Amino acid sequence: MAIDPTAELTAIHRQRLDQVHQRLLKVWGAPEWREPLAPVAELVSTILSQNTNDINRDKAFMSLTERFPTWEAVRDCDTEELIETIRVAGLANQKGPHIQEALQKITAHSGEISLDFLRSMPRDDARNWLTELKGVGPKTAAIVLLFSMGIPAFPVDTHIFRVSGRLGLRPGNLDREKTHTYLEAIAPDGSFEALHLNLIRLGRELCQARKVFCGSCFLSDICPYDDKILQNVK
Repeated sequence: MAIDPTAELTAIHRQRLDQVHQRLLKVWGAPEWREPLAPVAELVSTILSQNTNDINRDKAFMSLTERFPTWEAVRDCDTEELIETIRVAGLANQKGPHIQEALQKITAHSGEISLDFLRSMPRDDARNWLTELKGVGPKTAAIVLLFSMGIPAFPVDTHIFRVSGRLGLRPGNLDREKTHTYLEAIAPDGSFEALHLNLIRLGRELCQARKVFCGSCFLSDICPYDDKILQNVK
């Protein structure tokens, strides 16, 4: 019987991802997500985090929660006031309306500002519901599902997309959106949180977009990346 080359490649990726995960755990341990937020708060925070750094995201989120006592107040406030409140996060003219529209659609669906209804949905349906909101892509949806609701979705940011390609953890022609569901399918059970955070750290510290510190990387011996710079020790 002929071997399915797609299945064979997926098996290789699954084995390599597990090996990478175990190495990351051995060196860096299992990192913890920042202070867990309720699902709606995580949704808003993640929208604020887009195209900015964690510091400005946190400043904008703190400013938002200090000015408005409830999510209903955010939903119903003057949009310009909301934009000014979150301006430090950047792209406030887009993020403000997106946040308000998301809160409006959540209210219309459930009669209140709560995402608890997602818990009763299959994972893919919950993801699809979230990504129908303006400003919410697969990464934002996966973060809300994984870190706020304990639903095993795998968020893929720019770092994870880059290092998963270099490490040979996915087909090379896979786009970022499809990488979410691919890594989700092959990642070891119970690994999503730690693997997500450790791959981000790998991309930030050792496997950067323009610099690769392969000489310092504890994955170098199993990494198939063609452009290793072994002498570039950090």
